[in-house]
Amino acid sequence: MAKKSNTDREQEPLCILAIESSCDETGVALIEDGRAIHANVVASQASVHAQYGGVVPEVASRRQLEAIVPVLETAFAEAGVGWGAVNAIAATYGPGLAGSLLVGLTAGKTLALARGLPFLGVNHLEAHIYANWLRTGESEQADPEVPLLALVVSGAHSELVYIAEHGHYELMGQTRDDAAGEAFDKVARLLGLGYPGGPAIQLAAEQRDTTRPNPYTLPRAWLPGTWDFSFSGLKTATGNLLAKASASGEKIAIADVADAFQDAVVDALATKTVRAAEARGVREVLLAGGVAANLALRERLKADLDARGITLRYPPLAYCTDNAAMIGAAAYFHLRRGERDGYDLEVRPNLQLPFAASRA
Repeated sequence: MAKKSNTDREQEPLCILAIESSCDETGVALIEDGRAIHANVVASQASVHAQYGGVVPEVASRRQLEAIVPVLETAFAEAGVGWGAVNAIAATYGPGLAGSLLVGLTAGKTLALARGLPFLGVNHLEAHIYANWLRTGESEQADPEVPLLALVVSGAHSELVYIAEHGHYELMGQTRDDAAGEAFDKVARLLGLGYPGGPAIQLAAEQRDTTRPNPYTLPRAWLPGTWDFSFSGLKTATGNLLAKASASGEKIAIADVADAFQDAVVDALATKTVRAAEARGVREVLLAGGVAANLALRERLKADLDARGITLRYPPLAYCTDNAAMIGAAAYFHLRRGERDGYDLEVRPNLQLPFAASRA
């Protein structure tokens, strides 16, 4: 069913029950007006999938089924409210793992039907961007101001997106192979650091002896004339470095390699993001997605953008990784425009942002 638009709705407070189940996290949140977090509960499967070195889809969907009702009940208990406080329901419908998505989307549609509430399917990538609208703590903070630029970096996505206004996205650049988060996971396995790879590599890099120069420098794929990224060659170069060291009997410091790899990823992401921000003349840049939790990336981007008078925003660490609060934040702006989805909405594992144009 197509979404309908109506911009003349009354602006009463809008409390959204949001559900996120795109991969291996089961999340339920109660969000008011896309900003205030009354509850945000996440059941993680990270420890379950760590033994496999990555997410096993069949295991993830079964765990989602087991977790969805307890997480829903915990969210209501945490918020201290009942169903009478809920004005609408939203759930992720893509991108992600089909089986996992199906659990959350089915739960959302069923609850909306049973309670007679408006329902909306949410794009998971868009939700990562809107995590920057969430407010934490007691202090009031201003919303990000469009137009702006967003760097969306996660296990499956690395994209530079220009946002002209709410709901209007323009793709400037994207990865041509591995996403940044995927590269972190693959290189972490090469280094024997476990899963998830991003936090493991960051922790290893922090252990490096900074009193001496890092003996390793890894390549960057700049792809001149584009805003695109490429991390597959970097992953290969890291593997070659390790293989060469092993063959020659060289003792290699894992912390040095982790630091060199992280530095190469951060350098590529930050350099292109800053240049794109200058090219578009934006005043703010949003960092979004699981890799937004990387402290080295945050620090590098902030320093480079501050030097140019551009503001960097990023969510608190808890809202960078998959969670339902960001689903509620994104849903709010669509619901305020009168948009709704029908109960025939299906999961879209390969869903992308609704780009108005590509290759800006």
